[in-house]
This record gives sequence, C-alpha cells and structure tokens, in this order.
Amino acid sequence: MDQSHPRDILLGAQAGQVALPVCDHYCGVEVRMRKSLALQSEMLERYGACVFDVSLDCEDGAPVGGEAEHRELVLEQLKGAAPAIARGARVGTRVHPVDHPEFPADIDTLVRRGGDLFSHVMVPKVDTLADIETAVSAIDAAGGHRLPLQCLIESPLGVHHVHEIASHPRVQSISFGVMDFVSAHGGAIPASAMGVPGQFEHPLVVRAKLQIASACHAHGKVPSHSVVTEFKDKDALRGAATRAAREFGFTRMWSIHPDQIEVILEVFAPSSADVEHAAEVIEAAMAADWAPVQVRGRLEDRASYRYFWQVLERAHQTGALLPSILQPYFSSPAQLS
Repeated sequence: MDQSHPRDILLGAQAGQVALPVCDHYCGVEVRMRKSLALQSEMLERYGACVFDVSLDCEDGAPVGGEAEHRELVLEQLKGAAPAIARGARVGTRVHPVDHPEFPADIDTLVRRGGDLFSHVMVPKVDTLADIETAVSAIDAAGGHRLPLQCLIESPLGVHHVHEIASHPRVQSISFGVMDFVSAHGGAIPASAMGVPGQFEHPLVVRAKLQIASACHAHGKVPSHSVVTEFKDKDALRGAATRAAREFGFTRMWSIHPDQIEVILEVFAPSSADVEHAAEVIEAAMAADWAPVQVRGRLEDRASYRYFWQVLERAHQTGALLPSILQPYFSSPAQLS
C-alpha cells in the first residue's frame, strides 16, 4: 500500500492549498483579547487542534492617538499566549492599511518583535496587487519573511482586482468587509445590505462575495466570510454562516464575539454522517492503493476521493473526532499552517 500522505496523492497540484481553521475571531480590547486567547487555549486542549484563529486588532481596536500603546498591548498578549502557540494555537494581527500613517510603525514594531509568534498578518483595505507588494516588502524588511498575509477586500476596486490579489504567493486568505464595501458606494447600496438577510440579497454584495470566493478557489486560497453584526442573534448568525458555506463557497468566517465561535464551528463542520461516509471511502481507497473502488453501491475514484479527503480535513479543522486509522494524518499542527 502506498504510504504517501493522502493529501499529496489526491490534491496533486492543489497540495499547496492552505488549510486554516474555519473561524477567525477578532478582538481589539484588552479584556476581549485575554478571554479569547484563554478560550482558544482551552479549546485546543479539548479538540486536539486549533479550531479558531485569534486576530489581535490594531486597526479598529487602537484608539486614535493611542496606537503605539495598543501595539505594546498586542505584543504583551501575544507573548502571554506563547505556550499555547507552541502547542499549535494560531494568533495573528490586523494592522492599519498600507497607506495609513501608522502602517510602518505597526509592521516595524509587531513583526520585528513578535514575528516568530504570529501566524499571519491581516492587511485591510486592499485594493490592488501593489498594496500586497507594499505590505510584503515592509514585512520582509522587518524580518517577517515567513509570515503569510491575509487580506481584507472592502471596496469595488478591490473586488475588481481580486484575482490578481489572490494570485500572490504570500496571500493565504481573503476576507470580505461588507460594511466598508457598502459604505464605499456612496449611498447607492442601502444600509440594509450590511446586515442579515440584506447582505445575501443585494446584487452588488452578492456579486462581490461570489467573485472573492471564486478567486480564492482558483488560486488555492481560503475565502473568509464577513461579520454578522447581530452578534446576539444566534439564529441570524447560523443562517448567515449556512448560506456562506453552502451557497457562496466560503470555507471560513469571521467572529466578533466569543459567543459566535461555537455556532460558526457547528455550521462549517461536516455532519457526523458525512464524516463517517468520507472515512469509509478513504479507507477503502487506501486499501486499494487509490485504484477505483465500490462503496455503498457507488463507484469511487480519484475525483471523489479528493472531495471526501477535503471533508475529513474540514472535520479536523472543526474539532471532529476522526477514525483512529486516519488520525495520524492529522496529528500535527502543521496541517493548519
């Protein structure tokens, strides 16, 4: 039996595709940072995998005039999380846009002093490939050559250039900022399109989401869905997450409140029946050295094996328990890097 890793066998040219936790949790206030990092560590122990990223926010989280102090706060929280990071926790940071006066100081301070611990840098308000190149140049100059970028598309210009942005090798994930996107249209899109269900109905917002998801899948990157601001309404969040995952092709979603994390994990996780079926197919395929097999009365081959393997990867990213024979393939935190 071929002992190669199934991911390398099945994904082929797509083997470089990024596998990330399905939830990205943003926090910019000290008490929220502490609680979020503690929750991440606890869930890492519970599930044996990092099931959500924590992104410490230096853009919206920093008070005007207090940016330098906020950077120090972020570094303090990052260093406090170092033991969990060593066990596989993922902590990133959102910096200011590349044309903001605080961007150089963000990169110089955060990357130079915390780059070994950060999992990624989120760059907001990306409009063109040149913005990504500017960010990469600054990050590399600060010693962050290993750091991937996640970027936030928040304008019609960014949507127009999204395929070029997604093609950059350092870009890992692209998120959609629905509120700024609506605001960028100067009143041409109603405020209702910022919320649920409006952001799934207005044609321009729908088009933007589909273009971002399509560009990410074309270039092996992770499309991350925008926030749901009705954070106390779990039914609204569940409905939005379900549509984002099943209709719009997003494989990751933002959280802005700890109560949203479990709901996002639940929605983006495959069902237990789907996991059982996927494991059955992959185990049969492995036994046959990846030749075509019959499972449950259906012929399965490399094309379907690829799909079912991705079901198992998504299950792992949401903390699901996998059959013992497959667990060794998911035992390393590097699977989520």
